[in-house]
Amino acid sequence: MDKHQEKKGFSQVIMESFKELKETMIAFIKAPRALWGINIPYVLEGLAYFGILTILGKFCSENIQMSDVQAGWVYSMVTGGITFAMVLLGGYTDKLGIRRSLTLALGAMLVGRVIIAFAGTFPMGSGMLSPMFFLVVAGLLLMVTGYGLYQPAAYAGVKRYTGPKTASMGYAVIYALMNLGAFLSGFLGSFTRNLFKDIVPPNGLPAVFWLYSLITAIAMTLCFVIISKKADIFAFNKANEEKAAAKEKSDAPEEKKEGLKKEEKKIDNIPFMGLLILTVSIFVVFILEKIGKIDFESRQVVFTNITLFFGILGFALTIWEFLRKRPDHPFRDLRFVFFIFVLIPVQTLFAHNWLTIPYYLDRAFQGSFVGNYFEFFSNLNPILIFVLTPIVAGLTAKANVYKMMIIGTMVMALPAFLLTAGPNLVLFLVYILLMSIGEAMWQPRFLQWIAEIAPEGKTGAYMGIGQMPWFLTKVVTGLYSGLLITEYCPIPGPEVVQQTGKMWFIHALIAMVSPVALILAKKWMTSNNKNL
Repeated sequence: MDKHQEKKGFSQVIMESFKELKETMIAFIKAPRALWGINIPYVLEGLAYFGILTILGKFCSENIQMSDVQAGWVYSMVTGGITFAMVLLGGYTDKLGIRRSLTLALGAMLVGRVIIAFAGTFPMGSGMLSPMFFLVVAGLLLMVTGYGLYQPAAYAGVKRYTGPKTASMGYAVIYALMNLGAFLSGFLGSFTRNLFKDIVPPNGLPAVFWLYSLITAIAMTLCFVIISKKADIFAFNKANEEKAAAKEKSDAPEEKKEGLKKEEKKIDNIPFMGLLILTVSIFVVFILEKIGKIDFESRQVVFTNITLFFGILGFALTIWEFLRKRPDHPFRDLRFVFFIFVLIPVQTLFAHNWLTIPYYLDRAFQGSFVGNYFEFFSNLNPILIFVLTPIVAGLTAKANVYKMMIIGTMVMALPAFLLTAGPNLVLFLVYILLMSIGEAMWQPRFLQWIAEIAPEGKTGAYMGIGQMPWFLTKVVTGLYSGLLITEYCPIPGPEVVQQTGKMWFIHALIAMVSPVALILAKKWMTSNNKNL
């Protein structure tokens, strides 16, 4: 078989790949109604979520009147909080069911977004710790909680409603649809902001939040209506029939089902919860020290460093306490842990799509067409992902996961060095194109890998756990992105000097850690590991 494949010409391989892509797409389009009950709302939610991320920094700076660094903290709270919520709430998807989980999640996000829109529309003061700030934080927390349940439920739904022929395309399409929504937000956000900037001062952004609230309400309604109980059972049975048929053709023996039927021992979570509350409290004190709400006078630096040390120590002890009572937890597998955490550096580039690029385009290209419509240019990556992901998924369906991870992360990281030459639209567009190709090569495969290795009934939990590195990526990147923006990409002025090339050089070096580490660890990771 392998010898025969070696003799095939390049054109023949491409033709066969596109033939397989066509067959897979046809099978996916004929997928049951319940799967579309996930996909259609996912477009709308992608529109609302990424639309909010694109304008959140500007909203914090101009409407709440926070500094760039403080806005970065808000981004960390939102994006990192979402991922942490996935870790905590992902398992509930398996208990609540797909339809109930998705509807409940979208309902929580709807209420949260309405609260934010309300806070921005009516005068409530401004600045950190103002009534407006606290109301916005309350809305963001509701949004974070809802999203923590939403994405694990969506991916669990794809696994439940797809068979062997449609699974790969199913994961790729849901990832692509989210990005389609993000791209559309660039049009809707810019149009709505400019239309209402004189009606809803100071910049029309509250009107954009009201629009995204309406879109969330539509997504929730569609989800509830399309995924009926009848549609859910039909899709599940059809997927099971395909899986059973595929199993009959396979020579692989039945494995590990008995282990899943073992009775779960009740775990005492009181020590874990105590450590978690203590750790969160320490970090709250640390943040209050940093913003000057707690003053230790001359010893402030010393106490701040001590607080940070005990916060990190508390976090480590919390994780240890959680894992020591769960011997079957995926985090006990060192290869699994390395594989998901090594991707943090390259994932920082994805986080910069909302943490850095909107500021970069708004300020480095100020006064130009690019600067005036920064929302559109900030969301070019999503439309490229929408187009590229299904194609790449079809062409690389049989490719080795680990090789795809190495090549994909390398293709994603290297183009960041193009931006070191300074603000240039052509170089920016080339960077976005190449970075998107790299992302399309590895990100959906990674998400599929997590979902596929999950035991039956544990998909939501594994999807939540697999998102843990995203939590760290978003939190850490948000903490330093504002500092680099302030230093190298400040608001233009008479005596202001921007050095955006240095900023992107730092981001590029960080991103390159992932492909280099994957290459160095290849032998260890792939030995006796069938999943890679």
